[in-house]
Amino acid sequence: MPMIGYLTKIQFDHGALALLPEELELLGASKPLVVTDPGIVASGLLDQLLGALGDLPHAVFDETLSNPTEEGVLAALAIYKEQGCDSVVGFGGGSSIDLGKAVRLLSTHAPPLVSYAMAEGGVERITADMPPLVAIPTTAGTGSEVGRGSVVVMADGRKLGLISPHLMPSVAICDPDLTLGLPPSLTAATGLDAMSHCMETYLSPAVNPPADAIALDGLRRAAAHIETATNDGSNKEARWNMMMAAMEGAMAFQKGLGAVHAMSHPLGALEELRLHHGTLNAVVTPAVLEFNKDSVGDKYAVLADALGLPPGADLIEAVADLNERLGMPASLAEMGVKPEWFRELSEQAVGDHCNGTNPREAGVEDYIALFEAASKPYVKAGAAATASARL
Repeated sequence: MPMIGYLTKIQFDHGALALLPEELELLGASKPLVVTDPGIVASGLLDQLLGALGDLPHAVFDETLSNPTEEGVLAALAIYKEQGCDSVVGFGGGSSIDLGKAVRLLSTHAPPLVSYAMAEGGVERITADMPPLVAIPTTAGTGSEVGRGSVVVMADGRKLGLISPHLMPSVAICDPDLTLGLPPSLTAATGLDAMSHCMETYLSPAVNPPADAIALDGLRRAAAHIETATNDGSNKEARWNMMMAAMEGAMAFQKGLGAVHAMSHPLGALEELRLHHGTLNAVVTPAVLEFNKDSVGDKYAVLADALGLPPGADLIEAVADLNERLGMPASLAEMGVKPEWFRELSEQAVGDHCNGTNPREAGVEDYIALFEAASKPYVKAGAAATASARL
């Protein structure tokens, strides 16, 4: 079984979940808090994890929301302290793993949680004084298992990033078998999330050649396998490659992301809608690619090649077509996002930690225009010309 040592220790293979007790023992952990969500419980995956733990004492918090909240962090922290836990196991999608990171942080750092957000100057306040965290993804999307960040909806309603190398999980256990039962819609949405990480990382103007190389490999894997994984969830090769692509996307985005995530973060904090992060990334990506296209040199041609497109193919059109084939919503409007929210969402996007690494500078008015563009179905250039000719 291969073990990768890059940003953290990663156990990656079919059946890797069985290594959990061994990894906890190596970390000196004797009573973990398992942080997960109701969907994991209903699917039976939590039973698999608890079976792997065997007789090891543990506690469980299973109420993580699809966009984790500070309220949830505090509820899980209370269980952690009441049960005398000494470690955390984040088990689920990125939401459960991110919430687990925040529990780990507040177990040794004084509240409030918002004081550790990057937007509030909190990076330097986060120290290495934290208990061990084992991250076990059950989706192939966020890559939070190898990420140094945790994105949480704070008590004031803002969705903010906690960013620090100290938040990196102690160990990641990536077992593609845990994704075999993932529904097609969630497989597609999380897979497109991984692809957005790879594309935005590569387009970021920061200089990090290893991150670029990893991002392009992840994008190639995802492009080659996402439709198979969505249409045939039992295909173990496709599941393996999608989990690898998700992990690589997060390995690479240490370089920085961009406007796609700057938009999806405040959208994900909307209490009225509870929108899925990966779906949001997919829906806004064509508009952001259009906005950035004159600021990236020849990078779109490189991304098109990684997607397996023929020379001269339109990258933006190909991305929009993939969204459509995978059943993504056609626009933010279809998802219920209202125009009267655009200015506040845009102000939050400008302050988001991902905005600074977008290849083209974007202010509030730019983001308003981006939200407006993403609120309409993407129109292919040829289709627009044909429609104009008919008028």
